Amino acid sequence: MGTLLSVNAGGLRPRAATTMGVSGIDKRPVEGPVAVGVPERGRSGVGGDEIADASVHGGPDKAVYAYAREDLDFWDPAFTNGMFGENLTVSGVDVSGAEIGERWRVGSAVLEVSQPRIPCRTFAAWLGREKWVKTFVEACRPGAYFRVITPGTVCAGDDVEVLSRPGHGMSVAAVFRAITGEAELLPRLLDLPALAADLRGHVAGRVR
Repeated sequence: MGTLLSVNAGGLRPRAATTMGVSGIDKRPVEGPVAVGVPERGRSGVGGDEIADASVHGGPDKAVYAYAREDLDFWDPAFTNGMFGENLTVSGVDVSGAEIGERWRVGSAVLEVSQPRIPCRTFAAWLGREKWVKTFVEACRPGAYFRVITPGTVCAGDDVEVLSRPGHGMSVAAVFRAITGEAELLPRLLDLPALAADLRGHVAGRVR
């Protein structure tokens, strides 16, 4: 059993000076209950949260992004909740150690782990740290995207309960390693029915 420390959402704001356009990565804790539902492609599943690049963010398989407070502290205890663009900052539960297809109850919503977060240039520019993508990959603490199985509301202070675990042993971190360097693991990803569809297509192409 873990705890939901904060629900984070953000509007579209200008990106860092080194990039162009807007981004929704600047997510900040919000007060009170927040609705969580199944979004259309390119939309967030969290009420009040906006997404700029619909080609790589949001949609049913990436409706909610969660990151552990313990992992934020690993990087820098001064990082605030939402700093990594996560919708849910949680404590007491191993997000990157969760298996693909694992289901959590958070508030009145039921969520299912679908894939790890893959770092991008926007993430690196937002943090402003040299060689950030390489550093993030090497640490293998990606956090997890979830699809929404049962819509509901979530609120800071809610319990985070692991309802079920498939038992196949392929964690978010293991999938992340497969995608970012350990190519020998890629065929195993095709045996995961709960893996996000877009990522499955990418993996299938690489395996072929």
